[in-house]
Amino acid sequence: MTPEFVIDFGRRSMEMVLTLALPMLGVGLIVGLAISIFQATTHIQEQTLQFIPKILAITVTLVIAGPWMLEELTDFTANVFTHFPEWVRIGDGVANDGLFIPRD
Repeated sequence: MTPEFVIDFGRRSMEMVLTLALPMLGVGLIVGLAISIFQATTHIQEQTLQFIPKILAITVTLVIAGPWMLEELTDFTANVFTHFPEWVRIGDGVANDGLFIPRD
């Protein structure tokens, strides 16, 4: 494995992590912003008012996006396990050809 290969693999792994986390983070951000605006408008400063709707929205998002997230993670992991022997077998050969992760 070359340093370029390791950097590319790390970059693609981080892209996968961000892609899987983005739906929940986005919903949490939007719900939190909406609740904050509501709290500022009504002068209600209750901590649980912010926490409970966020948890519910993130849970609903996880239920809706969960199958897609599981499929993406399974495909990525299966691809890594399938090609890992090729990547480490040859120090200057196959590993230099790049990471064989299909991009959809």
